[in-house]
Amino acid sequence: MQFTPWTIFIDLGLISILIFIGSVLRAKIKLVQKLFLPSALIAGFLALAFGPNGMGYIPFSNQIGTYSGILIALVFAALPLSTPSIPFRDVFDRVGSMWAYSQIVMILQWGLGALFGMWVLGNIWQDLNPAFGLMLASGFAGGHGTAAAIGTAFEGLGWDEAKSLAMTSATVGILSAVIGGILLVKLGTVRGNTKFIADFKELPESLRTGFIPKEKQESIGKEITSPMSIDPLAYQFVIILMVALGGYYLSKLASYFFPTLSLPVFSCAFIMGLIVKKVFKSLGAADTLEPKVLGRFSGTFTDLLVAFGIGSIKLPVVVKYAMPLTILFIFGIAYCLFMFLYLAPRMLRQYWYEKALFTWGWATGTMAMGIAILRIADPKLESGSLDDFAFAYIPMAPVEILVVSLSPMLFASGKGMYFIAACVGGGLAVWIASSLKGWFSFKRFENN
Repeated sequence: MQFTPWTIFIDLGLISILIFIGSVLRAKIKLVQKLFLPSALIAGFLALAFGPNGMGYIPFSNQIGTYSGILIALVFAALPLSTPSIPFRDVFDRVGSMWAYSQIVMILQWGLGALFGMWVLGNIWQDLNPAFGLMLASGFAGGHGTAAAIGTAFEGLGWDEAKSLAMTSATVGILSAVIGGILLVKLGTVRGNTKFIADFKELPESLRTGFIPKEKQESIGKEITSPMSIDPLAYQFVIILMVALGGYYLSKLASYFFPTLSLPVFSCAFIMGLIVKKVFKSLGAADTLEPKVLGRFSGTFTDLLVAFGIGSIKLPVVVKYAMPLTILFIFGIAYCLFMFLYLAPRMLRQYWYEKALFTWGWATGTMAMGIAILRIADPKLESGSLDDFAFAYIPMAPVEILVVSLSPMLFASGKGMYFIAACVGGGLAVWIASSLKGWFSFKRFENN
């Protein structure tokens, strides 16, 4: 299919129809309401089932998998513009624990997954590739993008099956993120851990159906500019696009001067948002930024991101490795669940349950899944989880790039144990440092 600007128009139109259908299903079907599925999540499943990766009835282009990266950049470009300023010391204290928790979850998943594959699965199925355990983190914490990168690298090193295995892992990770995330949200409401939604049985009808009654509807923002000059929505929208574009070029600039360091565009967009907000404040133009409108744009981009992200999933079937893959995935889910139930309440402090829900979605599926699960428990994103993660991911990005870049080469050269030792040792070192810093406590924090 030839890709043109009309292709983007068609893709957006088709996903919009599915999101509308999702909102109708949410409003009318009790089962959907009980599952508390966002309309975008329903749209994503419909796109997956009836799109090119399913039955092929919906003519999406072969580029829908690339939209998520752009939409994530737009989401994080809007975040600093729509949230209040916080003193740096407070940010450091809050983000420090978020960084430590996320870094531990990610790096230990790589190390322990590889160790489990080599020592446990390798002893049961002796013909397994020593790097088989890497498939867990490449699909779970990495997502389909990292899975493709790892799989392609191993293909070049002579392991042709790696790409199919990694993509299968990413697909199972997505399903684990969604199903497990919903169950954890329900568990949180039962135990009183969630702070922005109550017991499902006591939720207002508007939260169940997704539509707010007329008497309770509120304005989504103020008119900052005169339509005679520029439409108020257009003004806020162009600022977000400007910030996101700046983040893109900042990422390219970092890669140019530091070729081995690849900062993700969404993190750079968040940094650019902070810079632009500071510039506006210094010029006395901070009042021209309307936080509520900017926040609604962020929510819109998030809905599109979730729908496109799920719709672009590929479902390869790897029958040959079904049993070892199943055991590996059970281990991975158990690991993420342990981190959620044990480590999160002892590290994340304020709104730990909401932040842990986001990390669950990210560590089992993708960032899009993390955002989707978070929005079930925190519809208005009041917990600050995305803000914290945007800061926290900046020092994590080089570590992730290093892991993805070096792991295939080390395992192919027979030095996989060096990689495992570095990951496990690094994760434990961060855990110990967190304890010394006061970010980790053996006593659970209250979620408030």
